[in-house]
Amino acid sequence: MTRKQRFQKVIEYFQTARPVAETELEFINPYELVVAVILSAQCTDKRVNLITPALFEAYPTVFDMAKAEPEDIFLYIKSCSYPNNKAKHLSGMAKKLVKDFNGEVPADVNLLQTLPGVGRKTANVIASVVYNMPHIAVDTHVFRVSRRIGLTENARTPLQTELQLVEYIPEELRAITHHWFILHGRYICKARKPLCYECGLSDICRYYSKTFKTNC
Repeated sequence: MTRKQRFQKVIEYFQTARPVAETELEFINPYELVVAVILSAQCTDKRVNLITPALFEAYPTVFDMAKAEPEDIFLYIKSCSYPNNKAKHLSGMAKKLVKDFNGEVPADVNLLQTLPGVGRKTANVIASVVYNMPHIAVDTHVFRVSRRIGLTENARTPLQTELQLVEYIPEELRAITHHWFILHGRYICKARKPLCYECGLSDICRYYSKTFKTNC
C-alpha cells in the first residue's frame, strides 16, 4: 500500500466513523480559546475546563486580563501544570493582544506566535479552530497516531510530522484531521495500552501489524 492510499483509507474511515470532530476545550470566543490552549500544555482538557470558568469570571475579556499581573492570574490556575509559567504567559499574551492587536486575536499563525505562550502548535490550533484555516497542529496524540498508522516516515519532530501530513491531506480536511487524530489518540490509540482490537484502522496500521501479538 502506498502512502497516498494509506492516507485515503484513513480519511475515509474517519469521515464515516467520526464525521463530527471538535476540540474538547470549552470556550465561547477566540480570546477564551487562546487562554484554554495555553493552559492545556501538558495538562488535560478536563482539568482546563474545570479551571477556566472562574478564570473567565474574573477576567471576562482580554482587556480585563491585560490589567492583571501574573500573581493575580496564578490564583485561578494553580491546579494546572506549570502554573507560574502559564500565569506569566497569560498576562503577557493579554497585554500584547491589547497593545498590538486592539484586543483581536489574529488569524495568521506567524502573528499568533508573537504572543507569549503561543508556539507553532498553539497557533495552528487557534487558526484552525477559530478561523477554519488549513493547518494541522501536532501534539503528542497527532504525532503518535500518525507514526503508528504509518502516515509519517522518519518524522522526529512535530514540524516534520506536520509537513508530511499536509503533503497528503487536502486543505479542506486539515482542520478536522487535527481533531480526528487527537480524539483517536486520546480514546483508542493510547500511548501505553492502545485499544487495537477496537480500532477500525487495524487492517492498515503498521503498528498493529508488527506488534499486536505481544502488545495488544
